[in-house]
Amino acid sequence: MTKQLYIGVAIALIAGLAALWWFGFRAEADISRTEPDNAALVATGARLYAAQCASCHGRNLEGQTANWQQRLPDGSIPAPPHDESGHTWHHPDTMLFEVTKYGRAKASSGALRTNMIGFEETLSDRQIWAVLSYIKSRWPATVRQRHDDINRRAAGQ
Repeated sequence: MTKQLYIGVAIALIAGLAALWWFGFRAEADISRTEPDNAALVATGARLYAAQCASCHGRNLEGQTANWQQRLPDGSIPAPPHDESGHTWHHPDTMLFEVTKYGRAKASSGALRTNMIGFEETLSDRQIWAVLSYIKSRWPATVRQRHDDINRRAAGQ
C-alpha cells in the first residue's frame, strides 16, 4: 500500500507541475499589452531597455538629443525621449509594439526617414512588451491615464 501511495503522489506531483508549466507558459506567451504595474515584467523590461534601447533613447528615457523634433544632418529623425516630455505616450500599445518589433521605417511603410531598427530578430514579443511596460511604468499617473484612454480609443471601446 505504501508503494502505491508513493506512486500516486508522484503522478499527482508530475501532473501538477505539468499543469503549472503549461498554464504559466501560456500566460507569459499571451501578453499583448503593456503592464506597468507588473513588477517582474517591468524589472525585465528595465534590464532589456538598458541593454537594447538606452544607447539611442537615453539611460533615463531622455532621448537622443535635447531638440529631438529637429532632423539630424542625415535627414533622419532622432530617437525621441520615452519619458512624459516625448510623444511615445501619444500612441497606442499596438503601434508602439509594431515600431519596436519591425522598426519605425517599416511600421510607417517607409514614410519616415529614421534610424530606428526593428528588434524582431533580437527580442521576443514578451520582451518587447516588457520594455514597453518599463517605459510606461516611468510615466506620471496622469500621463499613464491618458495613455490608457488612447489604448481604449484604439481598441474601439
